[in-house]
Amino acid sequence: MKSKVFEETQNLMKKYGINANKKLGQNFLVDDCVIEKIIETANLTKEDLVIEIGPGLGTLTKELLEKAGKVICIELDNRMIKILQDRFLEYDNFEIINEDVLKVDLQKIIKENKIKNNIKEVKVVANLPYYITTPIIMKLLEDKLDISQIVVMIQKEVAERLASLPGDKKCGAITYTVYYYAQVQEILTVPNTSFIPQPEVESEVISLNLRKEVAVKVEDEQKLFKLIKVAFMMRRKTLVNAIVNSNLGIQKEKIENVLEELKIDKKVRGENLSIEDFAKIAKKIK
Repeated sequence: MKSKVFEETQNLMKKYGINANKKLGQNFLVDDCVIEKIIETANLTKEDLVIEIGPGLGTLTKELLEKAGKVICIELDNRMIKILQDRFLEYDNFEIINEDVLKVDLQKIIKENKIKNNIKEVKVVANLPYYITTPIIMKLLEDKLDISQIVVMIQKEVAERLASLPGDKKCGAITYTVYYYAQVQEILTVPNTSFIPQPEVESEVISLNLRKEVAVKVEDEQKLFKLIKVAFMMRRKTLVNAIVNSNLGIQKEKIENVLEELKIDKKVRGENLSIEDFAKIAKKIK
C-alpha cells in the first residue's frame, strides 16, 4: 500500500511538471514513518525557529509548520519556490529564501528572528543533498550559530563517520571537528525505497546536539584542526611522518620530542589519538 505522502508527492510532481534534479542531489522523501521520526527527534515547540535546508516539494515543511513557531526554508531550486509558496500561502509562520545556503547569512537571520518572534531555541531540520552534506554541516558548526540542535538525513556512510568517536575505525578528520562542537546520535536508518527517485545507497537520520562548551579548550582552533586534517590526509603514515611530509614546516626531531614529552608513542597514527591528544600536541607545537 502506497503511503499518503507518496501519493501526495506524485500528484505534486505531475501538477507542476517536476522531476528530481540530479545535479542538485534531489531525492524526494515519501515515507510517512521517517517524517514522523524526524519531527519527533527535533522535539519542536511553538517557541522554536526551524531552518529547513532544501525543502524541495515541502513534504517535511508541512509538518514543521504545524509544530514550530516559525519555519524558514532555504531553497536553491527556483522550480520549488512556486510550489512552496502555493502550498503554504495560508501559514503566517512560513518564510522562504531562494538562495544557496552556503551564501546565506544565517547569523543575521537567527538574530533578527529571535528578537522579532520571541524565539527560545533555533533548530536546523533537513533532508540534505548528498553532494553538499559536509560543507553545510561544517558551515552550521564553524559559524558558531546560536542553534541548539541539527536533525538531518544524510548518506548512511557519512552519518556513521560523523557519529563515530575519535579513535574509532570509521572516524575521519570531520569526526573530530563535529565531536568538538556537538554530540551526535544515530536515529534511524532509511532504505532507498523511501525516496523518489531511489538513491543507490541507504540514508540515515542523525541528531547533532550542540555543546554549550566545546569538547576541549584550545588557544588556537585553527592550528588544532589543521593538525587533525594533516594526520588524516596521510592516515596510513605515522603522525610524525604525516606532519613532516605536510606544509606545516615542522622538523621530525621537534614533533618526536613533543610526543615523547607527552608520553605518546612516536609510531602512533593520527586515527588512534583522541581529540585531547591532538589538543595537547597542538599546544606544544609552535
